[in-house]
Amino acid sequence: MPGTAQRIAILGSTGSIGSQALDVISRFPGEFIVETLIAGNNIDLLTHQARQFQPDSVVVGNTSHYQQLKENLKGTDIKVYAGDEAIEQVVTSSTVDCVIASIVGYSGLKPTIAAIKAGKKIALANKETLVVAGEIIGKLVKESGSTIIPVDSEHSAILQCLVGEAGNPIEKITLTASGGPFLSWSEKMLENVRPADALKHPNWDMGNKVTIDSASLMNKGLEVIEAKWLFDLNPEQISVIIHPQSIIHSFVHFADGSVKAQLGVPDMRVPILYALSYPERLQSDLPRLQLTECKSLTFIDPDIKKFRNLSLAYDALRKGGNAPCILNAANEMAVIAFLEEKIGFMQMPEIVQYTLEQCIYSPSPDLNFLEISDSNARETAINFINKLHKKR
Repeated sequence: MPGTAQRIAILGSTGSIGSQALDVISRFPGEFIVETLIAGNNIDLLTHQARQFQPDSVVVGNTSHYQQLKENLKGTDIKVYAGDEAIEQVVTSSTVDCVIASIVGYSGLKPTIAAIKAGKKIALANKETLVVAGEIIGKLVKESGSTIIPVDSEHSAILQCLVGEAGNPIEKITLTASGGPFLSWSEKMLENVRPADALKHPNWDMGNKVTIDSASLMNKGLEVIEAKWLFDLNPEQISVIIHPQSIIHSFVHFADGSVKAQLGVPDMRVPILYALSYPERLQSDLPRLQLTECKSLTFIDPDIKKFRNLSLAYDALRKGGNAPCILNAANEMAVIAFLEEKIGFMQMPEIVQYTLEQCIYSPSPDLNFLEISDSNARETAINFINKLHKKR
């Protein structure tokens, strides 16, 4: 109803996207109300967020934190829950209008699916939902009447370029990538990369997992797979280009030769706001792009020899079935192992490729088989990681 504030549930409120979403919401008290906050383990920050925004409820995924969180919020009217079942219940509640799905990794899949089945508007920042189960998600959205609005800056840019273009044929899209901190590094130099080096992203402020994925270009590979399902495209219609300045967030190429691009400062709060307010645009005080300060905008092709993860993601997309699920699970394990310094930076794609080759392929998996595939892929990747670690 016009004039009625959207009631928001945030899956992953203590993460990078969740925290920035709360910053956005705080700027528009008449437009958005925080209904539910959901986090995995960080109860200190969750407590702070709950006391600031006074949601109806909070949920901590790790049930061992329940009593402490309840104690932390004693004296408030905030309901406190814990566990996966509680998460699914609150995101499907009739009091929730929109779910910001920002839990990183496979663990964000089930609650997002529950919200989709309940017909909720989804502001999607969890790439894995569409990477792992894109075809299934597409069917569920049609059946439930749910809406998915992308939060990723690149997919948000594509969506913004497509507004007003209904019926006009798309030739292709181009997703931009910053290239991360190692754009100019040689393969030899990349062999000595440490986690601290990879976590220094030149443009964006993101969580550890996404930042490592950005440095290895797996982040862009996952976005390619996601774009296929968001915009109903073939793999050949999705290209990637390195744009170190992160000013142009993506392009749409139309059949008549025209190209549209969306520009803006590298600030995730802008696409978060667009996802929440879509199809409207709200007046904001967020930073503006000053074109006169843009000394140059440069573009180069990605080096898939140095950054093989991007190539592996395309291979998984073309193969389809459960291949993207296996790719995602292996990558999650590889990133954890790299952050723990068990493996080197250049061994991450080696782990992903090995896991793709070893795991059972299914061309038409259901959700149960995808769960099995995810588990098997993680086990396969971990075993291979342990072997590599012993050799170091």
